[in-house]
Amino acid sequence: MSEVNLLFQPVKYYCRNTVASCAHTDSVLQVAAAMREQKISSMVVCEASQPIGILTDRDLRNKIVAEGIDPTTLTASEIMNQPLITVPEDAFIFEALYTISRNNIHRVCVVDKDHRLVGIITDSDILQLQTHSPQKLVRDIEEAQSINELKELHRQIQGLVLHLIGTGVPTRDLVTMIAHLNDQLLLRLITLLRTQKFANVTNRFAFIVLGSEGRREQTLTTDQDNAIIYADDLTPEEVDQVKLFSHALIDALIDIGVPACPGGIMAKNDLWRRSHSAWNAILQKWLETPTPENILTGSMFFDLRTVYGDRGFEREIKAWLATYFSKDKRFLMHAAANAVRFRTPVGLFGRIKVEREGEHRGKIDIKKTGIFTVTEGVKALALEAGVMEGGTIERIQGLVKASVFKQSVADDLEASYNFLVFLRLRCQVESLRAGREANNYISIDRLNHMEKGRLKLAFEEINKFHELLRGHFMLQLLR
Repeated sequence: MSEVNLLFQPVKYYCRNTVASCAHTDSVLQVAAAMREQKISSMVVCEASQPIGILTDRDLRNKIVAEGIDPTTLTASEIMNQPLITVPEDAFIFEALYTISRNNIHRVCVVDKDHRLVGIITDSDILQLQTHSPQKLVRDIEEAQSINELKELHRQIQGLVLHLIGTGVPTRDLVTMIAHLNDQLLLRLITLLRTQKFANVTNRFAFIVLGSEGRREQTLTTDQDNAIIYADDLTPEEVDQVKLFSHALIDALIDIGVPACPGGIMAKNDLWRRSHSAWNAILQKWLETPTPENILTGSMFFDLRTVYGDRGFEREIKAWLATYFSKDKRFLMHAAANAVRFRTPVGLFGRIKVEREGEHRGKIDIKKTGIFTVTEGVKALALEAGVMEGGTIERIQGLVKASVFKQSVADDLEASYNFLVFLRLRCQVESLRAGREANNYISIDRLNHMEKGRLKLAFEEINKFHELLRGHFMLQLLR
């Protein structure tokens, strides 16, 4: 196995299975004695074999000794750090490292499907697995001290993708990794800006990402789609500080190499930086007036994901949307109609129709002719069913649980979607390697016989999905 592919191995194969633990009812004195005897600096606190917290020598020093408290009077649960950050044993090594980095900790517990403790892994353990790997890139992002350093690291992220695309890493895992790395880059940039220039800006706001970035489905051509939600009761001075911060952040992202949104969907623009109640008001307007523009804008916003700040705004908005869609389906009907407006490029006798002239002659737009229908159609169905979290694949499986899809339908749609995304990403990589700008067009002539066959099958599934959407939302009533 190559060093690079080690990144995508389950963490259960590399974590330490022997974990020092204690019961939540053990006295602090007992725990301290056990830590001294085993020469360790931390102890996982468990209840019924399930990890609930962690107790470190720092806790003993700062919470007991420095306060002059009798250690015999306290139990482990009273001074442990909680909630405990864990990862499932089937999570990838990269996901474990991302969890460690995101939460600014040095270790994470590994649990099985029943949330029982099965191991522990540290950032040092992971970094020692590979000397040259994406893990080092994560560490470099965390330690970057300037925008210029982040600019170089953004370039390295693209270089990493160019390398990994030919190593057999599954497309879905690769896309997830791109999203994780982009999140890390964004978080580090925000930290630098707040530390260096905006230390006094309020914490009562959220920086959210939208569209494909919100779904964690970015490829190599993703531009910015983001917004800010801030508390209703901020003072005018606090609102002005958030505005200044948003301008600095978006300009810095552009400087790093993340393209500006051509449509202006960026937090520096007033339309995409609002108070919580103002966002509720504009959402109500979009939903009650499903014009083509409002459908596109609203649908992108429904993918909102908080990268930084108060996640309460996102939770409240999603709960509000779930309630709205449980009562009124009109917007979703229009959204579904928008999802099926592009036909698949399959003509009579199964021939794939390509562009006949222009710069994309002999090619097809893989996003417009296939990917768009899946992401937007699945989103409409998911919103109707109250499935508010996750990307396209998670939503598909959520629709199975909600009895909207049979598992066989979900499997076929998921396989088709993954193949289309693979072709899109591979084509973008080939373009960048050749010194051309990456886009969503693939050349049919560059596909082998098997790939052409799989592409036709994928489009057949997309056509079936078109019919499913038309029937489910009764789109004939919109005519």
